[in-house]
Amino acid sequence: MHMKSLLHFTENHRYCVYRDFCLSSLDGRMLSSVYQPMVGAFAISLYHLLFQQIPIEKLGYSPLEQQRRLFLTLGLEPSEKGRKFLIEQASLLEAVGLLQTCRMYMPEHEDYIYEYELQQPLSPAEFFNTQHLTLLLRDKIGKFAVLSLREELWSREPEEFAEAAAGHKENISRAFYDIFELNTHVIDYELEQALSEVSTARQPGVRLPDQEETLNYADIILRFPKDSVNREHVEKLRFNHEQMGIINYVVNKYELSVQDLCRLLDEDGVFAADSSIALDELQRNANLHFRQGKRRQEQREVYAAKVVSIRQSEETQDPAPLEHAVEMEYYVDVPVQFQSKCDIHQYNMMLRNEPYTKLLKTFFPGSIPDNFLDIFDKIDHSYKLPGEVINVLIHYLMSLLTSGGNEQRINRNFVEAIASNMLLKQVNSYEKAVQYIRDQSKVKGKQASASGNARTRTYGSKSVRMKPEIPIAQESHAMDAVSEEEFEAMLRMAAEMQASKKKGV
Repeated sequence: MHMKSLLHFTENHRYCVYRDFCLSSLDGRMLSSVYQPMVGAFAISLYHLLFQQIPIEKLGYSPLEQQRRLFLTLGLEPSEKGRKFLIEQASLLEAVGLLQTCRMYMPEHEDYIYEYELQQPLSPAEFFNTQHLTLLLRDKIGKFAVLSLREELWSREPEEFAEAAAGHKENISRAFYDIFELNTHVIDYELEQALSEVSTARQPGVRLPDQEETLNYADIILRFPKDSVNREHVEKLRFNHEQMGIINYVVNKYELSVQDLCRLLDEDGVFAADSSIALDELQRNANLHFRQGKRRQEQREVYAAKVVSIRQSEETQDPAPLEHAVEMEYYVDVPVQFQSKCDIHQYNMMLRNEPYTKLLKTFFPGSIPDNFLDIFDKIDHSYKLPGEVINVLIHYLMSLLTSGGNEQRINRNFVEAIASNMLLKQVNSYEKAVQYIRDQSKVKGKQASASGNARTRTYGSKSVRMKPEIPIAQESHAMDAVSEEEFEAMLRMAAEMQASKKKGV
């Protein structure tokens, strides 16, 4: 727990506890036998006290109360010494992954409220696969005690079963959709809204301040120049959560660091007169920075003679503050190259929520071709198509590439023709984009089955009739030989024709 002043952490400050799990008998054994030797009995007592703030049969949040209750229950004096000791014990729980502490500023009270989020103890398999925790336990109780404790927490399989499993193990389980069939054509919005309102889990639209990918106001203002013209606009972002959400969306879309963001916010035209973010201008500058960084990265790879992949590891980041679901009737098929990596649900969620820059990285694990980036940059900034529509367009184009025989058609004019047609037909949502590509597939199927010599080519939704194939007469190289008698007869005939022509003149 990072605390600069003890005046910000007193018995008068209010707190609440959040948990989304319940302790089992195995969890209790892990706390007493594994975690307690590492953090001490007092820290484990604090963990149990926080756990009991919520009834055992419920999940969620505890009521807001003053921290005086914690001090009195633990037998601590509400003094400087007691505060330091409580902070130290909470820090021990945070270090081993049992607790996360957050502090929220309440403008109406001009004070802080603390949230203690409890984490479930790791299972024996997860714990002993975590190297730093295993080494810390070894330093506390010794190597042989760790090995003995691991044997006590694990029940071995029978010998006969182990011998059978060593041979051929076949999974004969049935999947959910093999047994059950859901009615996905009827959408019950009232049920979805009611379930989201009474859900005990955190809402997907809420951004927690301890998430590493989310920048807060303090990260920006500490690095922003004090003598900048835009300083007053940046200072107004302190309590404007909507504008901070827009900034975090751009940061995640173009992979900006805090320093890069501060440089972009210091540019002219980024803020409007009312101190709101000019999103188009900020995205334009961020895109230029993204492209320049890509070129510099390629130059560094050439100079160092290394092939560095710029594809990031799989993350559970949301591209926007709110993650949107996809109805099953609008699912698209998973491309061949992704079938071993994700299922149809994960792929469609990626199309619906990821920015197109992240989606292109999944199709191009190495470096994204510049011509592809140029095409979709223009569609994003000039055509103003939504991000999910651009993703469906990318999926459609990649399906054309992998279907065979369509490589020559994926060019700038072809893509812009489809984007213009989408814009004309007001394709402004994920569902409309999926329906659009389905209609295009039906049109192509009908054209492929048509008979005759005439051929057609489709640009967007417009079919152009091509010239029919006309057979060309081939020159015959096999010529019969002419005899001497025939050659003399041909010469006499030519002489007679020449003489008759002169008489006529």
